[in-house]
Amino acid sequence: MRSPHSAALAGFLGLAVAMGVGRFAFTPILPLMQAQAGTSIAAGATLAAANYLGYLVGALAAMPLSGRPGVFIRAALVTTAAVTFGMGITQEMASWLALRFAAGVASAFLLVFISVWSLEHLAAARRPRLSGVVFAGVGAGIAAVGAVCLMLENLRANYAHVWLVLGGLSLLLALGLWPIFSPRDEPVRATSSEAHLSGGLTSQWRLVLSYGLLGFGYIVPATFLPVMARGLLSQAHGFDLSWPVFGVAACLSTLVAARASSRFSVLNVWRTAQGLMAIGVALPALVFAPLAVITAAVFVGGTFMVVTMAGMQSAKRFGGSAPQRLMAAMTAAFATGQLVGPLPVPYLMRADGDFTIALAVAALALLAGVLLLPTEPRLARAAASATDVQQRTS
Repeated sequence: MRSPHSAALAGFLGLAVAMGVGRFAFTPILPLMQAQAGTSIAAGATLAAANYLGYLVGALAAMPLSGRPGVFIRAALVTTAAVTFGMGITQEMASWLALRFAAGVASAFLLVFISVWSLEHLAAARRPRLSGVVFAGVGAGIAAVGAVCLMLENLRANYAHVWLVLGGLSLLLALGLWPIFSPRDEPVRATSSEAHLSGGLTSQWRLVLSYGLLGFGYIVPATFLPVMARGLLSQAHGFDLSWPVFGVAACLSTLVAARASSRFSVLNVWRTAQGLMAIGVALPALVFAPLAVITAAVFVGGTFMVVTMAGMQSAKRFGGSAPQRLMAAMTAAFATGQLVGPLPVPYLMRADGDFTIALAVAALALLAGVLLLPTEPRLARAAASATDVQQRTS
């Protein structure tokens, strides 16, 4: 079995590819595609929806699968690299839709199976706090992709070249991670009480629904933040900073939250993070100023991976003997929410490109998700206590 630090680093890099490239590379490239390929907001929303539909299909497909996570992780890493290359080779809308769909399927597989693989390795090694390093990979990937896009744009690169560069980087990481995710080096299931806690079907369904509202609520800024920033920031390339800021905040926040989880229950960490996200999403709707967009990037970026990490940890703790199924169900609900989220945006926008109504609706959905979270204090305390025992022995 891998050492806990190497397992955490592998999970970190795998999620950086899964989310930084497979899921969210489209966000900072969309303004370039608008300027160079004439991609409209409506077309952008459709391409985003294709990716989210793929994410939903991938999550549903992962639910019944069992066996060795490394096999699925390897296949999804290679697929992510291939479809990213494809976005730079073709200019056909139909091909773009198919490629973004495939990227979504691969991303869902990576999130579910890397979460299972990493959390089991860390639980077996009694190092659960290192989960913060694993999920920091998402923010690091987003920040790195945003920085690459900014650099290439400053070099006056074509949007297609950006996709090709990201495809190459993804392939290099996939090849480097290939031996680590060997099917012969699978995690050993933890036998502690934490691995067998179950919150009951009612609590599990509340987790699923709340996670689905998270997907709906955060996806508007996650998809259109650079577009909103472009409309507000007058300095050249100033809008590009919003996405790297989003990623850095996401990266650092999981490290802080992993330590906070030793003092507070995972559900309370989730509630706090999703409440702060709602404030961040609503801010540009209340204050029409450049600083509001950057602040929103910090609030949303600094909380969405905390909620993702808390969600996967909750699924592991309250999913009984098959936490992968609850992880996949929550990921499917999240994917459904984010699939629906971008579609009404063109109809909720004003003619001048104002996102106020769309942001208000998204913020309300996030608050509703906070209210839906389970409130069983005994289960929350039991899960927190199990974590404390493991951390004191690490």
